[in-house]
Amino acid sequence: MDNLRHLNRRLVSASSAADGAYYRWARRSGVTLHTLDLLYALDDGTPRSQKQICEEWGLPKTTVNTVVKACQEAGYLTLEVMPGQPRERRLCLTAAGMAYAREVLEDLYAAENAAMGETIERFGPAFVDAAAFFFARFQAAIDASLSEKPEKEDTEPV
Repeated sequence: MDNLRHLNRRLVSASSAADGAYYRWARRSGVTLHTLDLLYALDDGTPRSQKQICEEWGLPKTTVNTVVKACQEAGYLTLEVMPGQPRERRLCLTAAGMAYAREVLEDLYAAENAAMGETIERFGPAFVDAAAFFFARFQAAIDASLSEKPEKEDTEPV
């Protein structure tokens, strides 16, 4: 059990450090972390609804809504009615949005690719499957645990 705790701490520490790298990248690029998340999510060319982005990326709805409004006002994305779902809008990057995303993300992708290339060279492509499996199992365990607990009101940290 102590070994699992040690391994979990190493993984959480590494994950937090990676989150910090994305934060620093966003700040250096002149965008918020959540704007970076939205651009990253939409940059694969697949339109998604705000709801889908919140679910896929674990982002708060209000945060995504705020970023979407700002990007829409800047001319970086449009909202289109989703076929068969009149209440849902899919987010589509405009030409200006695609150019902006490319500007913000191009060197970030290069850094990711360099890190992934070295990792795959050392551990093989199963590394990605193992990481995805871990995070899916972790999310399921958290969801199960949270479903058993009553929700607490937000409190100030002590």
